[in-house]
Amino acid sequence: MDLLTANDRPGAYPNSYYAASAQHLDPFPQAAGGLTSDVCVIGAGFMGLSTALHLARRGYDVILLDAQRVGFGASGRNGGQVGQGQRLDQEELEQMVGPEHARALWKIATQSVELVRDLSKSDKVNAEFHDGIIHTDHKPGFVAHSRDYARKLNEEYGYDKIRFLDREECRHLVNSPAYHGGTIDMGAGHIHPLEFAFGLARMAQEAGVRIFERSKVTGVEEGDPATVRTAGAEISAGHVVLGCNGYLGRMNTKVAARVMPINNYIVATEPMAPEEQEELIRNNHAVADSKFVINYFRFSDDHRLLFGGTESYRYKFPSDIAGAVRSPMEEIYPQLKGIRIDYAWGGTLGITLNRMPHYERLSGNILSLSGFSGHGVGMATLSGQIAAEAIAGQAERFDVMARVPSPRFPGGTALRSPLMVLGMLWFSLRDKL
Repeated sequence: MDLLTANDRPGAYPNSYYAASAQHLDPFPQAAGGLTSDVCVIGAGFMGLSTALHLARRGYDVILLDAQRVGFGASGRNGGQVGQGQRLDQEELEQMVGPEHARALWKIATQSVELVRDLSKSDKVNAEFHDGIIHTDHKPGFVAHSRDYARKLNEEYGYDKIRFLDREECRHLVNSPAYHGGTIDMGAGHIHPLEFAFGLARMAQEAGVRIFERSKVTGVEEGDPATVRTAGAEISAGHVVLGCNGYLGRMNTKVAARVMPINNYIVATEPMAPEEQEELIRNNHAVADSKFVINYFRFSDDHRLLFGGTESYRYKFPSDIAGAVRSPMEEIYPQLKGIRIDYAWGGTLGITLNRMPHYERLSGNILSLSGFSGHGVGMATLSGQIAAEAIAGQAERFDVMARVPSPRFPGGTALRSPLMVLGMLWFSLRDKL
């Protein structure tokens, strides 16, 4: 089964709140005939769009291909949260790669948030960056770690935008009985992700990028130049960048062994009054909790609660997404029991075994950057800038990311999903107990 068509109609955006509320682009043409470029970028999500944009601004001739539409995949369907730091805490990274490397990874992660914030200021982006993410603890035993971690970032990393929340203040900011404390990070934030993707596409097109939609890549042939083939075109390119993330499929088995697709789901409620929004989450911050299968939620600009939660590892989405997500939403907010849900949608993202992005040079002129593991609004966007630097001969940040261990999923592509299901059942049980 093809992930590109398993849950979606070719060329049609999902029935999501984002697709319903965004200012859409005119369709781009399909790639046709023999084409040449300095760089061919595959995948028009955050990573691919950012790569194309930053290369074009450096003077490269760039072709950007997408099998569906710009921002069609996870980039246009996610929770819109732009978190500080990498997907792993600095404590875990220090143990994994050592203190010096961990500090370099922290610096890169902070740059990812600043890049999204800066790009969102363009008149091509019809979305505002809102400051603040609250990280909530769903178990009392996690609260001490939140206090210690905020102190660590304050004192050891010089990061003063995060602070600890005790139970009382946490309940004041997030009116849910489910949480016992946490942190608030004012250096992080949230944005309408599909509008952000559309804005990147407008900027890229203005910079000279040739964007082609409905142009599924059927093969990439190594060489100098490399050759990229679609059903209707053959592109000769000095460099190729894979930005496929969860939609890689069988395009490259080496990357697929380390980056696995999973599905995640979001609902949008009916609009609420501004005072009702403020009663649930004060000051328009976003929220993400401490469960392994994370609950994440925020409000849209028209006062709908956007609530994400639950995962699956089959190709097909569940038949009742709204029902699946309503359960954790009403567990967090019992006062919303029975509220109308206007939109419910799923998306496919790419995860790695250790939840850190996978950077790899597949050959001298073919790069792959993927596996953002639910942390992609910032890191995928920055990864595009880093890919552009690497192609231009400035690979310092690429090498910092590529040195992070990137283990293969046990069982290979055939067994990784069943093994992941077993693992997630265990973590789900741990969350409940």
